[in-house]
Amino acid sequence: MQIPNVGFSYESTEQAEFEIIDMAKIYRSKGYDHDPAAPHRVSFFMMIFIEEGEGVHMVDFKEYPFKPGTMLFVQRDQVHAFDNTSQPKGKILIFTQAFLDNLHTNMRLPNYTPTHLNQQHSPFLQLEGESRERTHNLIIQITQELDLNDRDPLIVMYLFSALALILKRQQPDEHCESLSQSQSATFSRFFTLLQSNFQRVRDANWYASQIGTTYKTLNHVCKLAAGLTAKQVIDNFTILEIKRRLVVSNITSQQIAFDFGFEDASNFVKYFKKETQLTPSQFQKLYITPAL
Repeated sequence: MQIPNVGFSYESTEQAEFEIIDMAKIYRSKGYDHDPAAPHRVSFFMMIFIEEGEGVHMVDFKEYPFKPGTMLFVQRDQVHAFDNTSQPKGKILIFTQAFLDNLHTNMRLPNYTPTHLNQQHSPFLQLEGESRERTHNLIIQITQELDLNDRDPLIVMYLFSALALILKRQQPDEHCESLSQSQSATFSRFFTLLQSNFQRVRDANWYASQIGTTYKTLNHVCKLAAGLTAKQVIDNFTILEIKRRLVVSNITSQQIAFDFGFEDASNFVKYFKKETQLTPSQFQKLYITPAL
C-alpha cells in the first residue's frame, strides 16, 4: 500500500491558500479519494483544534491522545491519520507555504520550520483557560471573515498571526530561534533540495554548495530552524521517510537499500540501527499487525 498524497484544494478556497474545515466534514469521506482515518501525507500545514470529544491522533506513527482544548500541529509532508471513532468536534486550519510566505512579508509570525525532525518535538499542545478561549474566538473570527463575500485576505492574515503568536507563547520550551529573512530563505532552499535528493545524497557539504553557501552557515541556520545540525536534519528526514515506507508500504530492507543508494542491505540495516537503535524488521513489528 502506498501512502496517499493529499494536496491543497485551490478550487474550494478560490486560490486563498488558507481554509478552515469543520471536523464533521471528514466523517463524510465520500467526497475524498482517500480514507482520512488511514495514514496519508499532506502537502500543506495543519492546525487541528479539538472542541469536544476524545481520541488519539497519529502523526508519523506516534499516537497523541487528545481532549477538548487540544491543538495538534501537522507539518507539510508529514504522515498522519484522524481518529473518527468518537467523531470529535473541532476545526481544522489548513494553509500552504505560499500563505506563510505572504504572512512573513506583511507581519510578524513565528517561523514554520520542520521541528518535527527533532526527537524532542511534540505536535501536541493542551490549551486551558484564557488561552483556550482566545484560540477558540480567533478561529471563529477567521471563519467569519472567510465566509464574507468581500473578505479581506489581510484581515485573515492578521487574525492568523495573532493566533500563531498566542500559541507560540504556550510553548516556552520551544528550542528554535527566530530566523532572519535571509536565513529563512537559505533554510527553505536547503529543505526543498533535500526533499528532492534525500534518497541519493546525504552529504551536508553537497547541499551547502548547491544552494551557494558554506557548510558552517548551513549548519548555523539548521540549528536555529530545527535545533539540529545540517547532517542531523538530513539523517532525521531520511530515517523518517524510511520509517514511513517500512510501515505503510511494508517494504523489504533489500528494496529500501536499493531505493536509497546503499551498497547492500547490510549497510542499510547498520545505518538504520545507528539512528534508531532498532533493525528495520524490529521497527516494522512495532507497527505492523501480522495477518491472521
